[in-house]
Amino acid sequence: MSKSALFATTVLLALAAAPAVRAQQAPEPKAILETYASIGQAMFEDAHAAGRQLKVAVDALLAEPSEAKLAAARAAWRAARPWYLHTEPFRFGNKIVDEWEGRVNAWPLDEGLIDYVDVASYGDSSDENPLYRANVIGSRTVRIGKKLVDASRITKALLAKTLHEAGGVEANVATGYHAIEFLLWGQDLNGTSPGAGARPATDFMLKGCSNQNCDRRRDYLAAATDLLVEDLAEMAAAWKPGGKARKALAARGTGGLAVIPTGIGSLSYGELAGERMKLGVLLHDPEEEQDCFSDNTHNAHVEDQVGMMAVWTGRYTRLDGSVVSGPSLAALAAAKAPDKAARLEAAMKAAYDRLDAIRQKGETGGMAYDQMLASGNAEGNKLVLDGVDALVAQTRALEAVVADLGLTIEVEDSRSLSDPSAVTR
Repeated sequence: MSKSALFATTVLLALAAAPAVRAQQAPEPKAILETYASIGQAMFEDAHAAGRQLKVAVDALLAEPSEAKLAAARAAWRAARPWYLHTEPFRFGNKIVDEWEGRVNAWPLDEGLIDYVDVASYGDSSDENPLYRANVIGSRTVRIGKKLVDASRITKALLAKTLHEAGGVEANVATGYHAIEFLLWGQDLNGTSPGAGARPATDFMLKGCSNQNCDRRRDYLAAATDLLVEDLAEMAAAWKPGGKARKALAARGTGGLAVIPTGIGSLSYGELAGERMKLGVLLHDPEEEQDCFSDNTHNAHVEDQVGMMAVWTGRYTRLDGSVVSGPSLAALAAAKAPDKAARLEAAMKAAYDRLDAIRQKGETGGMAYDQMLASGNAEGNKLVLDGVDALVAQTRALEAVVADLGLTIEVEDSRSLSDPSAVTR
């Protein structure tokens, strides 16, 4: 069993044990917030540790490029991904995290900004993005508006300060997990047919280079990976005692409790159910799957759910197998609104099961997530939409509990859920 699967099992056990809490005294808000902050610190530290392991694999690939080393780097990216996804309930409601998130997890991205693309499938230009095919790896200068930017050296500063969201276009994603994913896999040219990206290891070879500019592609991959590790370290430090995120949470006092269901509800509803899942089915568009180059999306969704459950129950199993736990919002809800708390527990288990069914189908059932989105694939569409329905039910159960706790939250919306006809128009 993988570490992530073990983590999910411990969270499910914590939910199963939650009714026993009802006989206990309700925990104090201050204690709940301390657990929340400690879990935030642990989660971001684990994401940073997994990011460092990814860097080791990328460095090995660049030291001696081969198909085996490329496969190992891809495996390290996949292994690092869950530990970031577990942190996503901290994004919504915590301004510091939300402002930082775009540096590490922005998507979708116009990959033509970064490297060569297949024009037949990608297109030659975009009315919304002048840098749609800038190909920084293949260009020594890049025009951004009226400014001609020197890109002769690919550095961390060039990626983070000049290219990322250049021209105010969010699709100009130059850094983070998905930029690295594109560099490791290349474009997925399979549409809604089987198969992920298939970039060759020769794209990173100085001798025997394929597709030109291998030296600059190597520099880009190295810089993007270094930036990711640094960004993850920054957020891990922000959640340590005395860190800026922890201080900002403490400054809210007991009113900070609303941050917890805001993060869970917004990720569950607007972000995951809406933007990451329902939208792809409505448009039948594989470009709307989050981990699109690697075909890892079937794993990504369930890892978000694992993170939400950990934050709610106040119990998190770390990368090294140790456990961080303490007074939780689940315990407070069980003491003050036991029936509604029980319904939320059931809804969380159901959402996990639906998302895990997608994962299992993607891993063992011969149907990648982008295939699930295809028009006419009734089985695949249903798998995704069942997950959407379960996440919506989870959010509604959460809102019902929150009302009884005297908290006020505003959950992020998605037109895919609130006005799907507008999306398809």
